[in-house]
Amino acid sequence: MNLEEGLVDLICFFEEFFIAHGMNAVFAQYLNLLINLVVLTLIVLGINYLIKHFIIETFKLFTNKTKTTFDDFLIKSNFPRYVGRFIPLLVIYKIFPLIFAEFSQVLDIFYKLVDIYIIILIVWICRSMLRSTRNYLKTREEFNDKPLESFSQIIMIFIWIIGLMFIFSELTDKSVVGFAISLGAASAVILLIFKDTILGLVASIQVSVNDIVRIGDWITFETYGADGTVTEINLATVRVQNWDNTYTTIPTYSLISDSFQNWRGMQESPGRRIKRSVMIKQNSVKFLTHEDLEKFKKIKLIAPYLENRQAEIDKFNESNNVDKTLLINGRNQTNLGVFRKYADSYLREHSAVHKEMYLIVRHLAPTPNGIPLEILCFSKDKRWENYEYISADIFDHLIAAIPYFDLKLFEAPSGDDLRDFLANRSES
Repeated sequence: MNLEEGLVDLICFFEEFFIAHGMNAVFAQYLNLLINLVVLTLIVLGINYLIKHFIIETFKLFTNKTKTTFDDFLIKSNFPRYVGRFIPLLVIYKIFPLIFAEFSQVLDIFYKLVDIYIIILIVWICRSMLRSTRNYLKTREEFNDKPLESFSQIIMIFIWIIGLMFIFSELTDKSVVGFAISLGAASAVILLIFKDTILGLVASIQVSVNDIVRIGDWITFETYGADGTVTEINLATVRVQNWDNTYTTIPTYSLISDSFQNWRGMQESPGRRIKRSVMIKQNSVKFLTHEDLEKFKKIKLIAPYLENRQAEIDKFNESNNVDKTLLINGRNQTNLGVFRKYADSYLREHSAVHKEMYLIVRHLAPTPNGIPLEILCFSKDKRWENYEYISADIFDHLIAAIPYFDLKLFEAPSGDDLRDFLANRSES
């Protein structure tokens, strides 16, 4: 007698026993069925208990002895538990048909339910593996800036789609290909219902493939009021921690449909740009006289420049017989030009300014608020607080130096200015 015949005898034991003691055959059959189901349930619960307290604990003990951390993440994602569920499922799959051998309709439903559960269990195992892989890669430095959350969600969506297709095939007795064809026919409705999900899926792929945004990038997205560091990229949203420690959630699709500023290029470059202007009053600009030149030659940074430049100008004027009784004739230096040279020399001497990147001092087109004198250079230190300190230090000095060149900064009149003007006018 083989094992299967032995199981059949055990399953029919109570039915034969009850019939032998005078019980109705139909009632004895159903009572035997109930007892067998209770016994099967107890067996499955016992196997589950053993799996939980023996197999899983053994797996934990094994992972504690290994040097890699990937198996630790497998435990956290319940991978051993999901795999262990195949053992009681196998027991049910073998014994249940023997119990319900005389109930063919029940067996048809049973086989469908078991197949569906196996599909769902495989999806759960894939999800556990995916989560473990994602969490493990997050511990690796080379993957810190990659949108692993988005990748895992995209893969998980495809796994669920495949799983649902097989479940549909089991329920309807149609092939997976037929289900795919029916999906194609209903594609317009599907696109409408899952529009946001599909847009997020496409955006996540484009963001990753084109390397538009990485985790850790500093971005500015004025439309959503975001200005800070990207902390998470997933299928639907991008999470940004602003500099005031608040969080802004941006739809992933907005990263490819709208315009935003990514500061990664600045962070990867050797320096961070300083681009600011001071407004010079136009009526303070003048030609320099001999006395002015002698006074400015006392300024150490520009003394050699004034000597060489003025010698060149005097030579030109003499060779062209320029009448210098009128200052405008010939070539001349201006206090604004000299100050521009001073600002350029000051920046080139400044220890915090990057000398191998652009360094320009220029004045832009005059405005009603004066002549913009623009400083464009790069600081060596790109950290925000140090960058602001360097910028402030440069402009503190230049603003304080402007009066030494007989120049004036433009400033809109304040209440005190008007009050002093009226007081002086009344006294006169």
